[in-house]
Amino acid sequence: MNLSSTLAIPVIVFTFIGVAVGEIPGLKMNRATIALVAAVLLVTLRIITPSAALGTVDSGTLVLLFAMMVISAHLEIAGFFTWIGQLIVRQTRSSRWLLAWIMAVAGLVAALFLNDTVAVVFTPLVLKVTRSLHRDPIPYVLGLATAANIGSSATITGNPQNILVGSSSHIPFAVFLGRLGPVALIGLVLAWFILVGLYRAEFGRASHIQATELDHVEIDRALLWKSLALTCLMTIAFLSGISLQLAAIAVAAALLISRRIKPDAVFERVDWSLLIFFSGLFVVTGALEQVHVLDQLFPLVQPVMKAGVGPLAVLTVVLSNLISNVPAVLLLRSMVPQLGNPVQAWLTLAMASTLAGNLTLLGSVANLIVAETARTWGVKLSFREYLRAGVPITVVTIVVGILWLSVTA
Repeated sequence: MNLSSTLAIPVIVFTFIGVAVGEIPGLKMNRATIALVAAVLLVTLRIITPSAALGTVDSGTLVLLFAMMVISAHLEIAGFFTWIGQLIVRQTRSSRWLLAWIMAVAGLVAALFLNDTVAVVFTPLVLKVTRSLHRDPIPYVLGLATAANIGSSATITGNPQNILVGSSSHIPFAVFLGRLGPVALIGLVLAWFILVGLYRAEFGRASHIQATELDHVEIDRALLWKSLALTCLMTIAFLSGISLQLAAIAVAAALLISRRIKPDAVFERVDWSLLIFFSGLFVVTGALEQVHVLDQLFPLVQPVMKAGVGPLAVLTVVLSNLISNVPAVLLLRSMVPQLGNPVQAWLTLAMASTLAGNLTLLGSVANLIVAETARTWGVKLSFREYLRAGVPITVVTIVVGILWLSVTA
């Protein structure tokens, strides 16, 4: 092993450990800063050159992520998500239907936008509704978190790892949706049944509820209709095969042309930390390729990856829960093109890395957002409580995904 490899491996191993844990004890560092510091250290140690480091950064992935955040920010400012919450409340007359509406809307919105956005904007709404109706909030916030993850698996734009898969694989948006959309739909239905079964005390008692009104929130109708119209055009462009990055950034740019909405109001809602996290991880995994560590790793995992959808899905689930889903996809993506059926492998990677996020409370950022927001409302979603629902939901939805992708190969 040469000097570059000797220096690179401990840096990269500690980086993945830090990313998996989410912080470094004693230091105020999150996943984004850990990835960024590691990237700079790898360049400083001459493990990867500055030009090579810049070359590892997938600008297409970052552009699509940024554009979707800008679009989501405009919809949030316009009051779209609160409006959706009001519609749910007005249409609901039973606890089971309330859970169903929450999960259906969360899944649909997560498929169109990022699942983290769904967690941010809908968690307070769910907590307001359950508090006003005197219901146990736990099954509903669990439904929100798991549905956001499941729904996001349907499309390339649903979550960061799918955006990465889409940019790397060049699978058309319509093909991706056609293959994974049914998995998400079936998964949402099964997750609803599992939650209703687990929380019989909440859903088994008199389930009739009275309609309630949320606090009044001003809806910017002009911005709402502008945002929705442009989002529809973007979706049509996606389905037509137009470049996802071009369509999304064009819509984001059009929304930024405004006489009333200040750019700061939009950009403060952009998750810059996530963009930094991605950029740092691109350099870290690029360094792995530079010192040929991935070349040595591929023979070890090749038998599993070539064994079919099931083994690849299990490998992805395990890796996603060990080092987080985005790093798992980054590690495996260079090996996928060498497989016999790359399209099936890309779809398996996207499906399994996303649904793996439902296994534990730490499985996805969306879960953590829901739990942290609930905590500020005095609602404790413990690791054990989440695990009770997360394990069966993950196992069942992963099995559905494996069977579906195996049959539709």
